[in-house]
Amino acid sequence: MSRLKPGDLQLAILTVLWEQGEATTARFHEALTERKLALTTIATMLRKMDDRGLVRHRREGRALVYSAAVDESEVRRSMVDDVVDRLFSGDPSSLVHHLVSEGEIDLDELDALRQRVQAARSARDGGNS
Repeated sequence: MSRLKPGDLQLAILTVLWEQGEATTARFHEALTERKLALTTIATMLRKMDDRGLVRHRREGRALVYSAAVDESEVRRSMVDDVVDRLFSGDPSSLVHHLVSEGEIDLDELDALRQRVQAARSARDGGNS
């Protein structure tokens, strides 16, 4: 499961792939320009990510073209599970309580969450709620 917990740069690279579908090292260099990374640094990270199964590549002429080998939802779920486990003793309701008590979720967002919870209950109960 650790392969789905990318570091900061790895997550930035995956985000480019999720948004664009595929990219070359040069395209990552352009997309991540604010990080001021050398092409060699990006190429090294892509190689490591390929070894870990986070990305895959194909050759197009002299360039390697990368695509994501993991779904955004899988990575998000893994990272949230890690936060819940590490910071909230495995209790997701403690995370929600924290977000509400710290003002990270406003009342409109709470209403939207209530609607999602109700929709999930209805779907689980076969629409009998």
